[in-house]
Amino acid sequence: MRYPQYRPRRLRRNEPLRRLVQETDLSPRHLVYPLFVVPGNGIRREIPSLPGQFHLSVDKLPDVAREAKSLGILGVILFGIPSRKDPLGSEAYDPDGIIQRAIKELKNSVPDLVVITDVCLCEYTDHGHCGVLKGETVDNDATLELLARTAVSQARAGADVVAPSDMMDGRVGAIRRALDEEGFSDVSILSYAAKYCSAFYGPFREAADSAPKFGDRKSYQMDPPNWREALREVAMDIEEGADIVMVKPAMPYLDVIARVKEEFLYPVAAYQVSGEFAMVKAADRLGWVDGNRAMMECLVAIRRAGADFVLTYAALEVARILGGG
Repeated sequence: MRYPQYRPRRLRRNEPLRRLVQETDLSPRHLVYPLFVVPGNGIRREIPSLPGQFHLSVDKLPDVAREAKSLGILGVILFGIPSRKDPLGSEAYDPDGIIQRAIKELKNSVPDLVVITDVCLCEYTDHGHCGVLKGETVDNDATLELLARTAVSQARAGADVVAPSDMMDGRVGAIRRALDEEGFSDVSILSYAAKYCSAFYGPFREAADSAPKFGDRKSYQMDPPNWREALREVAMDIEEGADIVMVKPAMPYLDVIARVKEEFLYPVAAYQVSGEFAMVKAADRLGWVDGNRAMMECLVAIRRAGADFVLTYAALEVARILGGG
């Protein structure tokens, strides 16, 4: 039997050779770390459904931010749990709101860290939906004004990037206009462009106390079987002024990440969401998988699909494994 001249195993026989021909890289600069900010002082409370993740008061943020920066992580994304909730989610756009104070603290303490802010109302409304209600339906157009006010208040506090996650039609355009009119034309928009109505958000909703009090979000988040619709959503957001587009969740939608990356000449982010993270952690705890290897494999797969960077709760631990650079 004659072997072929090309033997793929030749380039797999040791680690230096494998590294030399590696097609996809993963480094701390490809990771963004989500942080949950709560009212109070001196608070660092572990989130049961997200092992190793914490509710942090504003005064505790700088320590985590400095560690992230020292490991080579370039950015964080902030999610706020307000001191009070109301039907219009007014603390989302309060100049002295929890996120606005968190932004100022981070920009004062770690000024060269990229601060991304979630723009949505679900954490701030007493009904848990992502916008203004009209009866039991989210009123798309009435919500746009509040989202724009939220983005402007975050930009005024010092946010580098605002990230609308609500999935209202037209919200990127409304936010871009408002930012420009208020003199924040240099603030970027990271659009949750293809955000699916997923079962993988459970731990986040517990951590952020943002589960809807009735119904679900199927009327505004995307239907999981659809990929062509995702391309339309991305195209609309780019036309309206998005600087970066996101696919969320990541692992169940690797095909969508790949299609978006191939179709559009724009930076693409992906969110390894709470359920994806928690599943790996649970399997590791039960001894069913090697958690570190499984997490790295997931993140490499997301990068291989085309994500320029990944929002992940594993950012700190993965950056430590990677050696901080």
